[in-house]
Amino acid sequence: MVPIVLLAPFLAPPPARAAGPLPLEALYDNTAVGDDARPGTADLDGTGASLSARDLTAAGWTPGRAPTVQGARLRWPRRAPGVPDNVRAAGQSVRLAGRGDALAFLVTSTGGAEAGGPGTVQYTDGSRSPYRLTAPDWRTGPLATRALALPHITTPAGQLTEKARLYVVTVPLARSREIASVRLPVAPDLHVFALSRRSAAPPGWTGSWATATSGHPAVGPWTDRTLRLVVHTSAGGPRVRLRFENAFASAPLRIGGATVAVRAAPGPEAAAGTPAGARGVPRRRAHGGAAAHGTPVPLSFGGAAGVEVPAGAQAVSDPLAFAVPAGADLLVSFHLPGTVASAPVHGLAVQRSYVSEPGDHTADAGGTAYTSTVTSWPLLTGVDVGDGVGAVALLGDSITDGSRSTTDANRRWPDALAARLRRQDAVPRYGVLNVGISGNRVVADRYPGDGVSKDLAGVSAVHRLDRDVFARTGVRTLVVFEGINDLGDGTQAARVIEGLREIAVRARERGVRVLGATLLPCGGATRCTAAVEAERAVVNAWIREADAFDGVLDFDRALRDPAAPARLLPAYDSGDHLHPGDAGYAALAQAVDLKLL
Repeated sequence: MVPIVLLAPFLAPPPARAAGPLPLEALYDNTAVGDDARPGTADLDGTGASLSARDLTAAGWTPGRAPTVQGARLRWPRRAPGVPDNVRAAGQSVRLAGRGDALAFLVTSTGGAEAGGPGTVQYTDGSRSPYRLTAPDWRTGPLATRALALPHITTPAGQLTEKARLYVVTVPLARSREIASVRLPVAPDLHVFALSRRSAAPPGWTGSWATATSGHPAVGPWTDRTLRLVVHTSAGGPRVRLRFENAFASAPLRIGGATVAVRAAPGPEAAAGTPAGARGVPRRRAHGGAAAHGTPVPLSFGGAAGVEVPAGAQAVSDPLAFAVPAGADLLVSFHLPGTVASAPVHGLAVQRSYVSEPGDHTADAGGTAYTSTVTSWPLLTGVDVGDGVGAVALLGDSITDGSRSTTDANRRWPDALAARLRRQDAVPRYGVLNVGISGNRVVADRYPGDGVSKDLAGVSAVHRLDRDVFARTGVRTLVVFEGINDLGDGTQAARVIEGLREIAVRARERGVRVLGATLLPCGGATRCTAAVEAERAVVNAWIREADAFDGVLDFDRALRDPAAPARLLPAYDSGDHLHPGDAGYAALAQAVDLKLL
């Protein structure tokens, strides 16, 4: 057995060991989690302060459990309270094997400021690649990027009601090479609890539908209810798996069971009682309600019918042989056996979904048990299909989210782009992943990243980039179409440009092609003052002229009124002078040079 050296608080950590790489657990030299009844059993930061074992258990982070966060499985130390459970980074060489697109570190820092530094990845072919790892402080870092926030900090004098933060930070890998080991930075205030590799592009899978968690509002409350969510696929395939996310939560959430089905087409009865259209022809509904085409097929999670998703984590269902049509509505049904009073949601679905009467109705083919509707997408964040060619992720605000497009009709510009791709053969028929959030900003958080809130505009694009783009399945290209909300809220163009440049740099580091889209005119909208218009022109000039992107989509030129370039063309304006209508969204999709993808 390799001896473990226990350090006194805040002694200088030992130099890097001369022995070969060791598992991270064999290198633990600091104790972060203490027995709540005996506060002196742990000392994370050198002052005697520590994490609460009780709070970790309440969040679902129990010893030895391996929550999935940002697409990576990270095992929480299998250690009892009061036993070393993390490494203070001092250049140690950590054994790790396999391939992936990124390393994922479960970390935090102490000392009151961000801590970190450079490290090295060693590959089995003898090559190396450098990386830089930094983590925010466990007491003062941003909540918007935390993986887990615990409600208390334990000190020798007692427990404080103060958030303790843990972060998952990813750094890019050379995808084609096999990892042999990882050398940590030399940064004594950087604490590493777990290390894993992530593969967001597993062979044979691609993203077909996605959404981004925009906040954590009060819901229901739902007790013993089944949610049946309607989602529209872009790419099809012979297999399916689904992603559920408990982001921004403080407690685990239990899914008792889940199914997937193709939505039933509207039958003749759908027209009954509806107003007559032109020439007296009844207007048929554009949807099939909550009814399935055939019997919904059960999903499993690690072989079990249900799953508990820890706070801040994700659950991905097991691969299922199920023919997913391209450009079709799916019904994803899941039973919530307990009481859910708040939940992570995507606020603006522009799509009605359904909530049942009490009971597990996941297997119901009919929709009679589903007696109420929701216009958000709770918990579900992704649908992957087998045998795809990769995906395009669209990062944006309410315009990408489809605000003011026709409800239940899938007329957002990402839907129109997916339809264009399906109708052609000049480029691969990529999946299209819509990770727009209404009200979202590039550099400033609207939702603070913690707690129950009515604000559903999300954390900033910079803060959600890893979770909403790089951790998605099969993303090859990123389109960034965001910034008008920053300008409308008074952020200067230079700050928006800085954020867009950071997004582009991070995408390229991960081998993702990145396209920049110019901001649409908004003359006539309430917040679109002359000062905002001047700042918009600066941002658009930079997008067009800088070399930050691999290509530019000039949406401004495509939708502006030639006679009044600061305004949308009236035929494309939804009426609020900020958002396009259905015709404008179709024009956006038509303006995309598919070869740039």
